[in-house]
Amino acid sequence: MGKVYLVGAGPGDPELITLKGLKAIQQSDIILYDRLVNEELLGYASEKAELIYCGKSPEHHSLSQDNINKLLCRYAKEDKIVTRLKGGDPFIFGRGGEEAMILKENGFIFEIVPGITSGSAAPTYAGIPLTHRDYSSSVSFVSGVSKTGEDHERYWEHLAKSSDTLCIYMGVKSLPEICERLIRYGRHSTTPIAVIHWGTTVMQQTVTGTLENIVHAADSLTNPSMIIIGDVVRLREQIQWFEEETTEHDFNPEVVIG
Repeated sequence: MGKVYLVGAGPGDPELITLKGLKAIQQSDIILYDRLVNEELLGYASEKAELIYCGKSPEHHSLSQDNINKLLCRYAKEDKIVTRLKGGDPFIFGRGGEEAMILKENGFIFEIVPGITSGSAAPTYAGIPLTHRDYSSSVSFVSGVSKTGEDHERYWEHLAKSSDTLCIYMGVKSLPEICERLIRYGRHSTTPIAVIHWGTTVMQQTVTGTLENIVHAADSLTNPSMIIIGDVVRLREQIQWFEEETTEHDFNPEVVIG
């Protein structure tokens, strides 16, 4: 019987993948990869490996989740070594839990390889620490897309009061509603906020503001973007580094794994 690796590819910078994740790519017969995976990582695959694009965007799904699940089971049953390569971390808004459950229910061997999630990596590359002893002692990773049938008002009322720092995934289209609800439920209108587009990549762009003015300031940004809310955003003025670097200072080691 084959084996399936559910691998987090990290947030976009190909050098942020783990060694375990890279080894899984190198030894796989089949790689099913997502839209936000940096395709440089596929260069580490065997020349004989079959590469299958499974990308999903808000407007289009190349493969449904049900079809992805069926492919994972099919190839595992064929004694293949399979890597399901997912952006960020497979267990943080990555549907890795759903895929692991399907594999378990069907009796297939699998291994989960954590990855760096964009919720922590994008602000780090933007010079925004999620915690700081003077500004934040709690962090919440939040989906900007609420579950069907969920009480949206109650959801955002809870979030407004829950943590010092909010890291919101998939929230750009809902940014006006997010800001309005957070202000309505107790966050001050001058609370700092950052929107980070294509974090950790050469296309990274960061816009900062407050809950009352960020919608206008960031109106040109689209997905993929992370939204960071809280006083820690103020620290970007002092410690931003990535977007100011020149290429001559980039760290670009050659990765070789036996």
